Amino acid sequence: MKKLLLSAIVFTALTSCKDDDKINNQDINYSKLPQEFPFSKLVTVNGVDVINGGFGSGAAAHPTRKGEFYVITDRGPNTDYLNGKKFPAPNFTPTIMHFKINAEGNIEVIKYIKLKNPSGQPITGLPNPAGMGSTGETAYDSSGNVLGTDNYGLDSESIVAAPDGTFWVSDEYGPHIVHYNAEGVELERISPVGVNTGSRKLPAVLAKRRANRGMEGLCITPDGKTLVGTIQSTMYVPTKALATNTTLTRIVTFDIATGQTKQFLYRQNGGASDSVCDITAISNTEFLVIERDGNFGSQGGTKKVYRISIAGASDVNGTDLTAVDGMKINNKALEQSTWDEITNAGIQPVSKVLAVDLVAKLGYEHDKFEGIVYLGNNKLAVFNDDDFGILDDGNGNPKAKILPKTGKVDKGTMYIVDIQ
Repeated sequence: MKKLLLSAIVFTALTSCKDDDKINNQDINYSKLPQEFPFSKLVTVNGVDVINGGFGSGAAAHPTRKGEFYVITDRGPNTDYLNGKKFPAPNFTPTIMHFKINAEGNIEVIKYIKLKNPSGQPITGLPNPAGMGSTGETAYDSSGNVLGTDNYGLDSESIVAAPDGTFWVSDEYGPHIVHYNAEGVELERISPVGVNTGSRKLPAVLAKRRANRGMEGLCITPDGKTLVGTIQSTMYVPTKALATNTTLTRIVTFDIATGQTKQFLYRQNGGASDSVCDITAISNTEFLVIERDGNFGSQGGTKKVYRISIAGASDVNGTDLTAVDGMKINNKALEQSTWDEITNAGIQPVSKVLAVDLVAKLGYEHDKFEGIVYLGNNKLAVFNDDDFGILDDGNGNPKAKILPKTGKVDKGTMYIVDIQ
């Protein structure tokens, strides 16, 4: 039965890709973009409205229907506090929004899909407990009281819409790749070796991701066979103090049928504070990847997309996927090694070339440029994470997230841009 299902998925993906118009949306009216997503108020804390937004942490096109998309939230509104986060809406459920560009060129919501545990109960964005993907973060409510954990909690960051109607979602806790059915019920949770969530595993080294810097991007290859995920920033391998190569991060691939993985090195242009965010496929070996910093566009922010290829890159999985520090060269973890040492060891990172600079091209203002979907013909759909309209005031409390150029509250917005 599994073989038949996989064959159907691959056949659907391949036949969809034969007709570019089915996925490239060339006849869709994008003239009214950029356009904000609809939103409502989620909660008010100390006079600050937290909007029911957040859609844009990751994005995907509907695999067969033109002009339809999915965007996903992260774990929900939060602010930094002590050794963790305050959650002003602790019962918030990470959610997928299915929408379309209608005949008038406007964004029209089709459906909201809340993510659920295997029993069908809505999950939260609260951290996982020890042994199930914990990052060491403690969750607090708005008053500073300690909240619990959630075995199935997710800090969702990217989404894949599969041809069979299911979803694959990456997160920053475990990090996990989670398979959900069309109604958002968990089917499988794939995590690093040693994380007690299921039988199929990712390499153990991925558990050394930094808190809030886990698997930020995820896409599926056009043949429907392989998931490709990006780790947001340099991992703490073997430790935070020793991970000195702050421009090195990793791309991981997961064969859906066999569970086999590969890892590739990605060299960031920025430093430790920069992020490698969403990824979208051009071909089975070529992809577009976001690199950004945390500044607003008008305040010198970096918001770039690079065209990359894994075709000539070295697989750095190593022979022992249970090794907590992964492959080593000269008895040092890769994150301890300089790029010269890596090159001298015969390891080739993915190749990359700039595809578009959004600040230069669009005057892009948002800080968290986090979602992309390749539409074909060198057109790219672009999405941002609005952080539910809030920022941290420096004391663990929310303040309105104001775009400095416009003076307006940041909201999730869809853009279309031409790339090189």
